[in-house]
Amino acid sequence: MHSKLLALSLLLAPLAAPSTAQAHGRVGVSIGFSLPIFPELVQVPGYPVYYAPGVAANYFFHDGLFWLFSDDRWYSSAWYDGPWDEVAPAYVPAFVLRVPVGYYRMPPRYFAGWHHDRAPRWGDHWGRDWERHRRGWDRWDRRVDYRPAPLPHYQRQYAGERYPRSVERQRVIHVEHGRGLDDGFRPRGRGGDDDGFRAPGRGSDGGFRSPGRGSEDGSRSRGRGGDDDDGRRGGRDQGRGGDRDRGRGGDRDHR
Repeated sequence: MHSKLLALSLLLAPLAAPSTAQAHGRVGVSIGFSLPIFPELVQVPGYPVYYAPGVAANYFFHDGLFWLFSDDRWYSSAWYDGPWDEVAPAYVPAFVLRVPVGYYRMPPRYFAGWHHDRAPRWGDHWGRDWERHRRGWDRWDRRVDYRPAPLPHYQRQYAGERYPRSVERQRVIHVEHGRGLDDGFRPRGRGGDDDGFRAPGRGSDGGFRSPGRGSEDGSRSRGRGGDDDDGRRGGRDQGRGGDRDRGRGGDRDHR
């Protein structure tokens, strides 16, 4: 019986949620990047992701978190100017990875020669182990209109000395401004079709997110319990059927 239980635990181990230590490299780090004010954010056409055309950095917003790609590392924060948490490549949301090369304001040298209208070739860069872990990250139903999470506009009034540098203060302000938003939407994505990987750390609901759960292939079984990047929770809370029916395996666009 003991041997059977051991074999079963080894079989199920890849499906377990990654620990924070696995997903994070460093937490609350200083990366030599700062924004004096809330940046102008523009949606990447066809993606539930925003980028900052006026910022000299690879700076994005997706599903309630700001994302920064700098020195070949990914960082996330619930506030526009940090503090930043390093996120391992295996746990960066698929839609962030899918942003075309042309929306990287400071692309690394190895992007040279890659198509501007396509996602970076992360599998070539990070290797087979990463690509095996994130298989299907670059496939989704392009016929679906994936709506982005609302921007945290309340942060505009916090700049310079008013900017809250502690996570605890950020959480208090978050609650004071009534997040979820006026429409009752918790920014976990609406009808998105991500692959079930959620970066751990500070989410836009003011708390700390658990590391992402879900299958690695982007199937419907991923993220049960509502913590997936594709907004299944958002879909269930706001009307059953429409969002839940999107992104099923047979309807995928394999480019």
